[in-house]
Amino acid sequence: MKSTQQQGFTLIEIAIVLVIIGLLLGGILKGQELITSARVRNLISQQDGIKAAFYGFQDRYRALPGDYAAATTNIQGLGANQNGNNNGRVEVAATPVGGSVVEEHILAWAHLSRSGFINGNYTFATTESDLTTPKNPYGRQVRLSYDANYGDPAVTNPQRHNLKSGNQIPVEITAEVDRKIDDGNPMTGSFVFTNFNPGGAVLLAPGGAQACVTAAPFNWQLTGGTTSVDCGGTSLM
Repeated sequence: MKSTQQQGFTLIEIAIVLVIIGLLLGGILKGQELITSARVRNLISQQDGIKAAFYGFQDRYRALPGDYAAATTNIQGLGANQNGNNNGRVEVAATPVGGSVVEEHILAWAHLSRSGFINGNYTFATTESDLTTPKNPYGRQVRLSYDANYGDPAVTNPQRHNLKSGNQIPVEITAEVDRKIDDGNPMTGSFVFTNFNPGGAVLLAPGGAQACVTAAPFNWQLTGGTTSVDCGGTSLM
């Protein structure tokens, strides 16, 4: 009888396989990095574009979008009574204007789009929707308003204009946006955490399970297996 001898892989063959596996893993990781970078740039671009539109509108009309009292006279395509009360604040609460009621933070998008400062054709309604409000890359509405919903929700913050990114953003994306355009701290600087969640419960307060931000000292929650995919930030203006 002839004995058969099984021949294993040579060291060269094993090395080639390891090199191929390494290249594949490197390509996957690089691809994920590129996707993350693209999403970060997309969010930053949206924030910068809307802020530029806000200030451009203010410079042209000497009033704020949504708050402009002469909008229906000077901006084509608006419906009747789609004016603000011109008190210098883009307000979330319903504002009496000429006998009607207007939500200025929603009306702002109609003012901006009809005057050509942002892309899209937003039509005012009393609730936020895809037809009334721009969305972030994750399909959630952004908001431009004068309020105190930013930073630590346990603290009474002063009201100011801010541009909320909308929620459903992975915390690592929000944190990277903060690092690129601000100081990387979710509670300080010009880009901070917000628990704004349009049409639903507010996001979890810092320190909770699956929260976007750790308990004090505050940081974006990126470790410990509790990272959240439902986060948002806001640019203070």
